[in-house]
Amino acid sequence: MSSPPTLPVSTSQSNINTTNASSQSQPPIATPAFRAFISRISSSLRLAFSQRRPWYELVDRSSISRPETLAEAYSRIRKNFTYFRVNYLTLIIFALAISLITHPFSLLVLLGLLASWSFLYLFRPSDQPLVIFGRTFADRETLGILVVLTIFVVFLTSVGSLLISALMVGLAIVCAHGAFRVPEDLFLDDQEVNSTGFLSFLGGAASAAAPVVGRV
Repeated sequence: MSSPPTLPVSTSQSNINTTNASSQSQPPIATPAFRAFISRISSSLRLAFSQRRPWYELVDRSSISRPETLAEAYSRIRKNFTYFRVNYLTLIIFALAISLITHPFSLLVLLGLLASWSFLYLFRPSDQPLVIFGRTFADRETLGILVVLTIFVVFLTSVGSLLISALMVGLAIVCAHGAFRVPEDLFLDDQEVNSTGFLSFLGGAASAAAPVVGRV
């Protein structure tokens, strides 16, 4: 008695399932939006530092004098802000950095918050939903959770008071220097005087972030 013929078994479906499982198990690489955002940030930072004034102009003792009136102090601050805005921003960032370095717990909390925004929402591929403990979260749910977490960290912990105090110290230093620095020897053209403000050179970075956060 002859044995029944052996039926061919197709392995294409199992190969497809294995391929899909392996592709899903692989961690997502950096998205094009992330690379474009980092590239735009780098370009904006290079442009900003190219506008930085020499530090010896900032600490020129021969140009320091007390203002006679509040109106004169305000005028000096406005002109010095326009001329030294990159240097002033550097001083404020330095004050924030010193405060965070001396408080490592707050630094770790902020880094964790930034990582949560980056990997869970901003640069997560839109075709890959967020799954935590077997539950799938929509983009709006993820955004809401991150906003609530940010409000809690910034306003309901010591991190917020630390950032505000460091920012106030930096602004006090900047305003004091701007009020006592005589700006007569500074050369300002009309374009600089009519510039949009303290952070005008970072407009490119903001425009780069808009397409990323507009996913909801």
